[in-house]
Amino acid sequence: MPSPAPSWSLFDAKARFSEVVERARHDGPQFVTKRGEPAVVIVSAEDYAAMSGCQRNKPSLKAFLMAGPKLDDEVIALINERARDFGREVEL
Repeated sequence: MPSPAPSWSLFDAKARFSEVVERARHDGPQFVTKRGEPAVVIVSAEDYAAMSGCQRNKPSLKAFLMAGPKLDDEVIALINERARDFGREVEL
């Protein structure tokens, strides 16, 4: 049976903040309560990045698009042959 998640009162978490941070980095999420009610969860930067999907080295938009599927010559020819639409004339 897994052990219960670590829980800190806000008072204790403030007084021992360095310890809370170290435990979040090594032991997993640390729960903080305020007046006995769940308030926040402190997680490591690595856990946060994994949960939020943020990556530090995201590719640029150009690199992302260039990594997409390659178009064969026939598709490119069809794209180049399509009619050019320059919009409509508007009287001002």
